[in-house]
Amino acid sequence: MLMASAAMMVFAGEADAQMGKRYYINGGWQFNGTIANSYVKSAQGYGAYVEGGYYVSPMLAVGGFAGFGTNNEYIPKETYVFDGGAALTPDLDRSIYQVPFGATLRYRFSRKICQPYVEAKLGAEYSMQSTYMSTFVNRQDNWGFYVSPEIGVSIFPFRKADVGFQFAAYYSYATNRNNDFGINGLNNLGFKLGIAF
Repeated sequence: MLMASAAMMVFAGEADAQMGKRYYINGGWQFNGTIANSYVKSAQGYGAYVEGGYYVSPMLAVGGFAGFGTNNEYIPKETYVFDGGAALTPDLDRSIYQVPFGATLRYRFSRKICQPYVEAKLGAEYSMQSTYMSTFVNRQDNWGFYVSPEIGVSIFPFRKADVGFQFAAYYSYATNRNNDFGINGLNNLGFKLGIAF
């Protein structure tokens, strides 16, 4: 009985030291879908992210993040008529490139092997919108304010290593505007798969 109690205390101490560390670092692949805009309507996995933070209390962390994502949409050949009677019949490739970065506030619900959390992100977003035609491109870039709530989980299945996996789902909104392309804010839904440290 005494041996079993001692073994449990040692294991609990190791698990607490490993799972209760005061920082987190996550990074990996991001799948992003654009919503509520008519310029590019697509969901694609051309993205990545990195984030990290420090736990100011056992469950609450502050930190920073950066990421990028690209969404593309092919528009089949169509005739466009302009003022004065001019017409153009191209096929189009439209693209939205987004780079958000800023600060995070994270609350984790557990310090064990499985650590579910909620997170809020606030910051800025640089975005570039492009329309590619057969012989030229119309490209514009802009800046906006960025906000994103996220729910996720970090899982640390290896007792002897401070490395695990992260899965998260998010919504994001940025105030970027482009009157020429009819963009009045950028809305996204997506998920992330990554490595957790």
